[in-house]
Amino acid sequence: MKGAPAPHITISPASARVRVTVNGEVLADTRDALAMKEGDYPVVYYFPRRDVKMDRLVRTEHRSFCPFKGHASYWSFKDGAENAVWSYEDPYDDMTAIRERVAFYSDKVDSIAAG
Repeated sequence: MKGAPAPHITISPASARVRVTVNGEVLADTRDALAMKEGDYPVVYYFPRRDVKMDRLVRTEHRSFCPFKGHASYWSFKDGAENAVWSYEDPYDDMTAIRERVAFYSDKVDSIAAG
């Protein structure tokens, strides 16, 4: 899938261990996160699924579209925030680095900590 060029988006390896905590539980913990910077927005970390407690997530029917990344799929936390996690399972060519990785909305978790 081609997609639109995205010169305002950069993806690089995160320079530190990154952890996501929800209701006091660590749901993601990795040294293999990718840091995406998109324009003036805050950095978003994309986690490999092997480093995320995917059994604590429930896939939803919600979808969204980005002209630079493609179609996103969503998960909710079991007994928690809805559509709190997303993934580009088949992103556009320029975004293949984030394929099947997951990202978390910072306002739906306790913390996303890098360091």
